[in-house]
Amino acid sequence: MEYEEKILTYLVDNYRRSKKDSGDNKTNRRTQVKPGKLYKKYNANDGDFEEISRLNQVVNELTNKGFTYSTTETFGTQIQSIYLVDERILDIEKYLSDKYGYVSKEMQIEQLQLLVECYKNASPICEKECALLSESVDNRKVPKNFKELDAVFKAILFIENNQKDLYIREVSMKVYGDSKFFENVTLQPVCTLLRKYSDRTIEENELIDEILVDYHIYKEPQKLCIKGNVVITISGNDVDLSGFSEGIEIIASDLSNIQSVKICASKFMTIENRTSFLRYKDDDTVTFYLGGYANRYQREFIRMIHDTNPDTKYMHFGDIDAGGFWIHHNLCEITGIDFALYYMSSDELKNVEYESCLHGLTENDIARLKELKEMDLYAYTVNYMLGNNVKLEQEIISLNLMNRKLIV
Repeated sequence: MEYEEKILTYLVDNYRRSKKDSGDNKTNRRTQVKPGKLYKKYNANDGDFEEISRLNQVVNELTNKGFTYSTTETFGTQIQSIYLVDERILDIEKYLSDKYGYVSKEMQIEQLQLLVECYKNASPICEKECALLSESVDNRKVPKNFKELDAVFKAILFIENNQKDLYIREVSMKVYGDSKFFENVTLQPVCTLLRKYSDRTIEENELIDEILVDYHIYKEPQKLCIKGNVVITISGNDVDLSGFSEGIEIIASDLSNIQSVKICASKFMTIENRTSFLRYKDDDTVTFYLGGYANRYQREFIRMIHDTNPDTKYMHFGDIDAGGFWIHHNLCEITGIDFALYYMSSDELKNVEYESCLHGLTENDIARLKELKEMDLYAYTVNYMLGNNVKLEQEIISLNLMNRKLIV
C-alpha cells in the first residue's frame, strides 16, 4: 500500500470509529497518526533516509491538497504527527474511493441497509441477525465481519431451508458455485451463527461444524486409519489387520458396527501427520492416523480401544511445535488416556542429524508455547524451544527412525 493511501485510510478509519462521527464527542481530540506507525524505523538511527524522505514528501503533498497538516520537531525537520483536516472528510473519502477503491463508512452503512432489506424475511436466523444489524445501522456502527456478511447470509438462507442430505462441498456449489468456498471462507462464521440460535445442548469438545448435521449436511465420509497387529470384530466378523501392510481405512459410519478391537501388540500410537503414519512400521506397535485434533469419531474409536485394551501402552507421535503439543494435550484431555510423548523432546531438537530441518518460531508459536510451558509435561522442551528459537516437523524423525531400523 502506498504511503498516500495508508495515511489517508488510517486517518479516515480512525475518524469514523471515533465519537466525532456520531457527534457524541465531548472533547475535540485531533485525529492523528505518528510517522512511526507508517514506517517503523522513521525515528530510528538506522532508518532508511530515502524511505523517510519519501514519506515526508507524501505528507507535504497531502498538506498542499488540504487533506492533512502536520507538526515537526522543535529543533529539526522530522515529523512528529500527521493530522486529519476533519472538514475535508467527505472529500478525502471520495478521493480514496476514486483512486484506490476505498469503501467509505457511508457506503458500508448503505450496503448494510440493503443487506437487511434483502435478508430480513429470508429465514428465522437471518431475521434475528438482521434485527441486530438494523440497530448497528441506527447507531452508525459497522460490524468487523462486514465484508463477509452477504456470503454468510446466503449460506444461512440455504442451510435453514435445506431438507436433503448433502455433503459440504455440494452445499458450497449450490450456494456459491465453488466447491471449496464454504470450507475456506464462511464455514466458521456460518456455524457460529447456527450454534448461536441452536436449541439443542452442545456436547463437550464437539467440533463447531458438527452443528451442520442438524441440517442434513455432512462432511465427506470420515475415515479411521489404523494398521498393525490388531483384530477388529465388526458385524460379528473378525478382521485380522496384520496381513495389510499399509493398514485399512474404516468409514466412520461403520463405527457402530464394531464390537471390539483387540490390540495384539504392546503399544498403540497415534500419529499426527499422514506421511509419518505411512512411513512408520513396527511389529509391536499398532498405529493410528490422527491428522490433527481428534474428531468425534476418532475419540470414540480410541476410547473403545482403551476400554478393551487397558494394559496396552499408549503413545503419541507428532510435530515438535506448539500445534503438536496442543494436539497431544487435547488428545489426553478428551479421551482421558495418558498418552506418552514419542520422540517429541529437546533431544530431537539438539540432534545434529536434524539441524538443517529446524525452523524458527513465529509470534503465534511463541504465544502458544508460553501457555504450554506452564504445564510440567512440556516445560523443559518448550523452554528449550523458546530459548533457541526452534521447532521441528515429525516427518524427518519418522524417516530417520525407519532408516535406522533397516540398517539394524
